[in-house]
Amino acid sequence: AAELEYESVLCVKPDVNVYRIPPRTSNRGYRASDWKLDHPDWTGRLRVTSKGKTAYIKLEDKVSGELFAQAPIDQYPGIAVETVADSSRYFVIRIQDGTGRSAFIGIGFTDRGDAFDFNVSLQDHFKWVKQETEISKESQEADTRPKLDLGFKEGQTIKLNIGNMTSKKGGAAKPRVSGSGGLSLLPPPPGGKIAVPPIPPPSSTAVANHVTPPPVQKSSNASSADILLDLDAPAAASKAPVSATTDLWGDFSTASSAVPNQAPQQSNWVQF
Repeated sequence: AAELEYESVLCVKPDVNVYRIPPRTSNRGYRASDWKLDHPDWTGRLRVTSKGKTAYIKLEDKVSGELFAQAPIDQYPGIAVETVADSSRYFVIRIQDGTGRSAFIGIGFTDRGDAFDFNVSLQDHFKWVKQETEISKESQEADTRPKLDLGFKEGQTIKLNIGNMTSKKGGAAKPRVSGSGGLSLLPPPPGGKIAVPPIPPPSSTAVANHVTPPPVQKSSNASSADILLDLDAPAAASKAPVSATTDLWGDFSTASSAVPNQAPQQSNWVQF
């Protein structure tokens, strides 16, 4: 698996100074002021690469790219890379060769921005390493947990209730009555009666235009049957005066003279 991992470049800085540093005699940390900052022991190019979870600080020649020294880093911050107490542009790194020998040297950047980029590249790499470790740990714990069996057992059934399909008592749902305009109307209550609108009374004009047939003169020799028929006739007809003429159309002139100022209105009678 280690052979299949590829190497990626995290940061490249063209100018870096390397210093020999005195051994640390106390726990107060390294100080760049103790070094000979004006006379660096070596000057070249710095590259920060990663392969898997390990980062590498490589010091190379500017022209040929030949490797001068290499510092593998397993964690940051840690003993492999330390900052100095009196400056943010200088660091102490632990270099190693192929035989297992190691030494501590000091490196420094002329530009403060280069030192910031170098520090951030190492922080981002080990932050990614931490996230990958947590994800792999969670996946391993998930594999060891018992898995839930959500499948149906033999003979197991489920029941689905779909709305508006059945009523609460189990009967079919009653359809809603839809009125004109697409509005839903409630059915009338049981035993209710629909009120019939009253028939408007006939207007005075219609009464005036109505033709009253002339009364029939009765003879003195009327029978008892004729007297009974006279009782069923309306009172207005019995009290109507007897016309001396036999003209049947005389009432039309009387009705028209009774309302001289009224405008003629349409009626069902044929005008002559």
